[in-house]
Formats: sequence, structure tokens, C-alpha cells
Amino acid sequence: MSVAARNKATFHRLHEAMNSRDPEIIAKAVDEVAAPNVRMSTPLPIDATGAEAFKQIWAMLLHAFPDLHVKVEDLIAEDDKVVIRNTVTGTHRGEYMGVPPTGKRITYNEIFIFRFAEDRITETWGIVNVLSQMRQLGLLPEPPS
Repeated sequence: MSVAARNKATFHRLHEAMNSRDPEIIAKAVDEVAAPNVRMSTPLPIDATGAEAFKQIWAMLLHAFPDLHVKVEDLIAEDDKVVIRNTVTGTHRGEYMGVPPTGKRITYNEIFIFRFAEDRITETWGIVNVLSQMRQLGLLPEPPS
């Protein structure tokens, strides 16, 4: 099996765990697929680093959006990197970045690049459409038509 194929399989393991919506399953998968000191190059609203940051982000997201679902739209793997484009959906049922629950359903897009070494995620870069999240939660006005 090629390095790219192994990395895709590792990502799929993490993706399946994310969509389980179970923090324990996600934490176990993170421990299996991410290096303990994984570097996350996306601004995060938490103080943790490494694999603990991964786990805390998912705990925060699932608290805010208990029905969160990540659909992979595109997955590209080459050498030591996997790139994914996702559509994320969920219903705002818990506090999110200081915003009390609105009950609103949101859909937003994100793109992540994962770098692997020795079959583990060692670095991530991501772009999350936070502007879309904030507009859908009613915190920012929609752009003029």
C-alpha cells in the first residue's frame, strides 16, 4: 500500500470517529492517529496544544452542536499530505464561542491539510468559514443582495 493510501486510511479512521459524535471514541481515535505533539496551525479558541487540542475542539463542537456531521466533499492525498474539503452541519444547542444556544441549524465549509509522518498526523492547517457560522447564528448581518 502506498504512503498516500495509508494516510487516506488513517484520515478515514479519524473521520469515522468524528461522525460518531462520541467524545470518547473521538479521543481514542485521536490518540491512535495523531502524534501527541501534533501542530495545529489554525487559530483555536482554547489553550491546549497537540493531541489534547484536537480532543478539546471536538468536545467544544459537540457541546455546541450535538448533531454535528462532517461530510467529506473532496479528499486528495499525495506523498505525506491529505487535503480535505468538508461540509459541516449541525444544530446550535449549546454555547459556542460565547454565543448562547439559538436552536438554529447551520451549514458551513472548511478545508484542511493534514501532514503525516510514520502513519500519524503531525501537522494540520485549516480554514473554517467562521463568517458563515456567525451569519447563520444571527450574529452578523447577511450581505446585501
